[in-house]
Formats: sequence, structure tokens, C-alpha cells
Amino acid sequence: MDDEKSHTENNENGEAGETAPRTSAPSRRGEGGRRRINPRSPRQAIQPELAAPPPTPSRRANHPLVVVMNFFIMIVMLVLIGGGAALYFGRQRFLAPGPLTDTKTVLIARGSDLQRIASQLKQSQVVSSDFLFATGVKIYKAQDKLKAGEYLFKPGMSMRDVLDALVSGRSILHSITFPEGLTSQQIVDRLKADDTLSGDIQGVPAEGTLLPETYKFTIGTPRQQIIDEMERAEQRAVSDIWERKSQDLPISRDQLVTLASIVEKETGKADERPRVAAVFINRLQKKMRLQSDPTIIYGLFGGKGKPTDYALTRSDITKATPYNTYVIQGLPPTPIANPGRAAIEAVANPSRTDELYFVADGTGGHVFASSLDEHNKNVARWRKLQDAQGGNAAKPTPEATPAVGRDADPATVPIPKPAPQ
Repeated sequence: MDDEKSHTENNENGEAGETAPRTSAPSRRGEGGRRRINPRSPRQAIQPELAAPPPTPSRRANHPLVVVMNFFIMIVMLVLIGGGAALYFGRQRFLAPGPLTDTKTVLIARGSDLQRIASQLKQSQVVSSDFLFATGVKIYKAQDKLKAGEYLFKPGMSMRDVLDALVSGRSILHSITFPEGLTSQQIVDRLKADDTLSGDIQGVPAEGTLLPETYKFTIGTPRQQIIDEMERAEQRAVSDIWERKSQDLPISRDQLVTLASIVEKETGKADERPRVAAVFINRLQKKMRLQSDPTIIYGLFGGKGKPTDYALTRSDITKATPYNTYVIQGLPPTPIANPGRAAIEAVANPSRTDELYFVADGTGGHVFASSLDEHNKNVARWRKLQDAQGGNAAKPTPEATPAVGRDADPATVPIPKPAPQ
């Protein structure tokens, strides 16, 4: 025991001897499980501990397919974020007030596709971007709902407002008015002269089949479409009026329009139409010739109408035509013009009188009479007024004509004085 102890002490004092075996100190771990290293010297004690090396990536994370998938996911996320931002700001711009500062009219032609419409609106400064407008139309699925026409765009209209206008078809309405008493040929000529309409007309419609009124249309409307609308309007008007006609009316439905066309040409005064119609109805019932000047003119010139500088002569009055009611008995074979609703109504429900004559009163109206004697007095007064005004007294339209026929008792006008030789 003493020998062993002495041997140990000698070793601890550094004396020569057998080196004692070293034993390792037990491992100690600090907080967090990190291994704690016991310093071997004061210098080592004050040096910072080395951080643990990062973990080595697994082989799966470095696999090419994983890398590609990660890259693809990143691209998709960027696209979604960018697309969402573009959609948001694009929508804001689509709904924002547009660049127009003044009201502007734009004509969208028939057959225009979306790209052409968008480009036209951009060039007209109605929208700020043709691409954004076209994209918005597609998003709203309205590319097949845009309507052609002439549109009035107001200042500040957004692209959405413009889209709503084109989808609704609220284009500018034009109008054309046909005075009562025009012939079908004259109506066709007016339609052809209107350059806001388009297309041809399929022949001149039959006389008396068109209702003279004001018709509205959009620019580029086919002319034949206006004709069709006028024909439908005339049929509706005649049907409605015929149902309310006087029960003892001695004419047919077709003759209603024919006589109404004569009344229309004889007077333009609304309050006179029922009395003029009554005169002709009374004469028909008494088998008297109507002797109406407008029928002479239509027999001579047809639907083209009498030239403004043409004056009727005695030979015209006696000239036999199918329309000359100074020659034929009863009504002409067809209407001589297109009467208005009021003239048709007047014939369907004429005044209750026994009057058989009327003559111009010199002021644009007429004086009516029941007997030939009374009528001749009215004629004398008209001639006196004509002489007083130097022959410029207001005459009936058309010109005064002489009485002819078996009784020499014209319904409308006095015999004019012969021209000076």
C-alpha cells in the first residue's frame, strides 16, 4: 500500500516514473442539448463556442423533379398575384370615367366585329384603351350582343357605360314625315332622297296602301323596312276605323280608302273633311257624278303628280280616263293618293247633312250648299272676290274647273272665266 501510494505521489510531483493512465472526463450537455466543452486553459475559456454546422440537405431535396416543381409553383404564384393585381386595376379603369370631354356621335357599322368596334371607339376618344375595352366585353360575355347603329356618347362615360349603350341598342333615332295626300310614287321618291336610309325599294306600292305619318328609324335602316311599316300601319288604321264606321255607309272597305283619298286632296282643313265626305256620299247615293278635280289630275299624270306650272284646260276635263269623275260614274278604280287617318275617319263617319256642293270661299276654306241655286250664289260670290283681287283670290286646290255632265252641277268648283283673247 505504501509503495503504491509513494509511486503515485512521485508521479504527481513530476518525478520520473511510470505514467498514470488518463481517464476522460464524463460528457456534459448544456441547455438545449448542445454539448458543453470543458476549457483546457483560461484562453480557451474566454473564446466563443463554435456553432453547430448546418444540417446537410437530404438527397430528396436536391432531386431535379423537386427543383422543377418548386420553380413551377413559384411561377404560378407570381402569375396569380400579377393576374389578380391586373384584374383589380383593370376593373377600376373599366369603371372609371372615360376621356370624352364633349358629346360625340359614333356610327357603328353593320357587321363590325369586336376588335373593329373597340378600335373605332379608341380613335374617337370614347374609351382610353381598345385592348381593355375588348377584354372587358369578353369578360362580360357581351361580344355577340353589341348592336350596330349611331350612338351619342356623353362626356365622362365609362367603358362599362359605353358597353351598356352598345348592348341596349339605344342608338340615335331619325325621323321622316310624309304629309297626307302624297302618292305612293312621291313617298318612294322621298325615301330614295333620304341618305340616312339604305337599300332599294321593291317596286312602288299600290296607291292607298301607305299611311302618311312620322316614322322614326336608326341610321342605315333599309328603305323597304319603312315601306313595310307604313303598309302595316295603314292596315291597322283602316281595320280599326272600319269597325267604328257608320252603319248606313254605302261603300265597301276598299272604297273607303278610295273616297278618303279624294277627300284628302280636296281639303286640308280638319273641320271640313266630314262635310266634304258627306257631299260625296250624298252624290253617290243620288247617282250623281262626283266631279272632283283631283281625279282629273291623277288620270292625267298618275302618281308623279301634276307639274306646279300646269293649269287644267277644258280638254283635260272632258278627257276620258278611268279616274276622271267628270266622265265616269261612281268612284275611281283605285285611290288617287294615300289618305291620312283623319280623312279615312271622316269618310267612315261623315257629317249628317243633305249638302251636295261646295266651292272655295277665297280664304282656303269652302262654302257648302244643298241646292244648285244656293251653290250658284256661292259661285258668284267667289267670282266677285276673284275679280276684286285681280284674279288672285285663293282658289281651291287643284284649280277651278267647269261643270260638265248631264246636270252641269259640279260638286266642288265654279266655271272659270274664259281667258282673254
